[in-house]
This record gives sequence, structure tokens and C-alpha cells, in this order.
Amino acid sequence: MTTSNLPGRKPVRPPEDRLPPGQRLTDGWPVLTYGSTPRIDLATWEFRIFGLVEEEVRLDWDEFNALPQSEDTSDIHCVTTWSRYDNHWRGVRFTDVMALAKVLPEAKEVMFHSYGGYTTNVPLDELLHEGVLLAHTHDGQPIDRDHGGPLRGVVPQLYFWKSAKWVRGIEFLPEVRPGFWEMYGYHIHGDPWKEQRYSYQ
Repeated sequence: MTTSNLPGRKPVRPPEDRLPPGQRLTDGWPVLTYGSTPRIDLATWEFRIFGLVEEEVRLDWDEFNALPQSEDTSDIHCVTTWSRYDNHWRGVRFTDVMALAKVLPEAKEVMFHSYGGYTTNVPLDELLHEGVLLAHTHDGQPIDRDHGGPLRGVVPQLYFWKSAKWVRGIEFLPEVRPGFWEMYGYHIHGDPWKEQRYSYQ
């Protein structure tokens, strides 16, 4: 199976150990959303950095896109068992966003907040990886609404529900606090290589 028929993306036949246990490959990008897809006006869009920081930061769309831009290619592993290889992202590295606020040393966890009310928690240590982005572009095109545009998190080493759609802010926390799906039984961490799908595991 090739990973894509899109121009500019070479088919890849990766080694077997690239696919986490219980996953199957797809060339598509399934749309999975709970509830309605929010309509977001970029003229009023705002990104907020708050919680355990010395001073809260607020950015509009132009200010956010004036931050240093980075690119990365990574795989998607969805908790519903599909995986998609070699997704090319463009956006701002989490570490560059984090540098805008003086994060207090007691911060250990981050809560992503999204338009539409969605939240998901991620350990701060997981977000310091180079490939973690707040992305606005996927495979050369702006991320569409159904897939989380204008801005979504990309945390490639965890199951994809941790890569929050429609991101509008990040909150730094002293300890773990479950987000939306975590409150409804999904695993608090979500490592695909350990098949951490549900809270009972």
C-alpha cells in the first residue's frame, strides 16, 4: 500500500515496525468529530497562553503567523485504528509558542483548549519534542475546517485525539487534569506503541 497519490509525495513502503500494534494503513484522512464543526472568523480569532505563566499572552491571527515558521513530516495514528504515513505539516513549534510566556517551573501538564469547547491534556515533556507543532498547513494546503483548521495541534508520538483541532489556547497546569475524551474513558496519556486507548488499560 502506498501512502498517498498526492503530487509531490513519493510513495513509501516503510518497515513493519513503523506501524504501531493494532493499526492499519490508509491513504485517506478520515474525518472524526464529536459534535458540530465550529465556524471561525480569522478577523476575531485569538490564541491565548495562560495558567502557570508569569504573564498571559494573547495573539491574533496575524501575530501568530508572524512567529517563526517550521515544517515537519510525521505519521498519524488514530485511536480508531487507522494510521496515515508521511503527513507534511507547517506551523509554529510548540517550543517557540511556549517561549512567548515565562512558564513557571511548577508547570508539568498542558491543556489544549479549542473553539467548540474541546480540550485534551498532554504532559509538558511530550510537547518539547521537535516535531510537535501548532499547524495551519497540511501537505501544502491550509488545514480545512473538518480537519481542525485554521489551527490544530500536532503531537505525532501520541494517538491523534491528542492533536487537538481548532486550537485557541494552551493552559499550563501543575498536575494532570483530564480533557474531553479523557473524561469519557480514553487513556490519560495515549501512547500508540503501548496501545493506551482506554482508561482501563
